[in-house]
Amino acid sequence: MNNSKGDRMLLLINHVLLGVIVLVVLAPLLYVLLASFLQPNVLISKGLSFNATDWTLEGYKRIFSDGTILRGFFNSLLYATTFTIVTVTVSVLAGYSLSNDDLVGKKAFMIFFLITMFFNGGLIPTYLVIRDLGMLNTIWAIVLPNAISVWFIILARTYFRAIPKELKEAARIDGASEFGIFLKIILPLSKPIIFVLALYAFIGQWNAYFDAMIYLDDRELFPLQLVLRSILIQNEVQPGMISDQLAMAELQRISEMIKYSSIVIASLPLLIMYPFFQKYFEKGVMVGSLK
Repeated sequence: MNNSKGDRMLLLINHVLLGVIVLVVLAPLLYVLLASFLQPNVLISKGLSFNATDWTLEGYKRIFSDGTILRGFFNSLLYATTFTIVTVTVSVLAGYSLSNDDLVGKKAFMIFFLITMFFNGGLIPTYLVIRDLGMLNTIWAIVLPNAISVWFIILARTYFRAIPKELKEAARIDGASEFGIFLKIILPLSKPIIFVLALYAFIGQWNAYFDAMIYLDDRELFPLQLVLRSILIQNEVQPGMISDQLAMAELQRISEMIKYSSIVIASLPLLIMYPFFQKYFEKGVMVGSLK
């Protein structure tokens, strides 16, 4: 394909802009990764160093020697996985039901769902409901309040509406039930939107800490992000990571080292997940948005 001079210039500008954006995104990620292996005093005095003598694994050793961050990691993994399963299941079932034209009261359901996108009871009434249901200091206080996402339901409904109706009609002629059609025909064709919703839900819950801060009092139940908040914002390093005999300067040095190492550990699940979901990501998002 022969591009005109103007097209080539536009492509060049696009490539330059994309390159700049990639550098802007990658620079802080690489800085945090490299800083997690560097001696803090070297990082402060000289910046990033590629001298092997300036590198250390002490930050990671101290993290894995203390159970606080590891416990928070597994708590976050449990919360995010459970939340993803519940949210995707509800969104897919609701989206498929709303995609059927013969559903009685479909418009009323959609209006009801849309209202909840703009209005809610507020933090205090929500807390009172969670408390009266006996869900404080349980996994369900983290999973259930935000498990139903109207935006996810709309994306799922839009995707299902794009599937040809002839497939369902042919299955009905062959004697398939509505549940059989959904299970054997619709779901196998819905992998892109399911993976996209799962990725969105998992990332959102993995990075969340506000609900845990409100509904959880037991530190044993804290997710990783709430543990990191204590380390990064409140500058609280667990006693198991730093012995009482260390001087204040040494405490500050270890604290800085643990901060960078903690950020790297918190980012690993998302970096590992995305390559497996990427092939479904673009198709699922585009179908759900264009329609």
